[in-house]
Amino acid sequence: MHVPDIIEVKDLLEGLKTNGLIAEWELPYENILTRRSAAIFFLRFHPGADMDKAWKELGHFDHFSFRENTEKLLSELDYQITFSEEEKLKNRQPEEQAASAAEEPAN
Repeated sequence: MHVPDIIEVKDLLEGLKTNGLIAEWELPYENILTRRSAAIFFLRFHPGADMDKAWKELGHFDHFSFRENTEKLLSELDYQITFSEEEKLKNRQPEEQAASAAEEPAN
């Protein structure tokens, strides 16, 4: 399917691959996706790559989040990235969780 929002992410990932940040990426079930918020991309970094640079680039997209791909059900690659609000809440990064916990009032 030709989904411009998904194509934007694919183009960025290809650029990161060309620039040597990521070794490979994939998008399972691409042919049935109709919006970026439903897409689950997977990627693997080159050893020693600046992961923060890649996360910053991808962070320009709404509701970007990532987590380690521990399940390995849809892909064998190391990280899962998504662009949905629900996944972003589930995938909150440790520093965000710590900051949020510090802001919560003690009982």
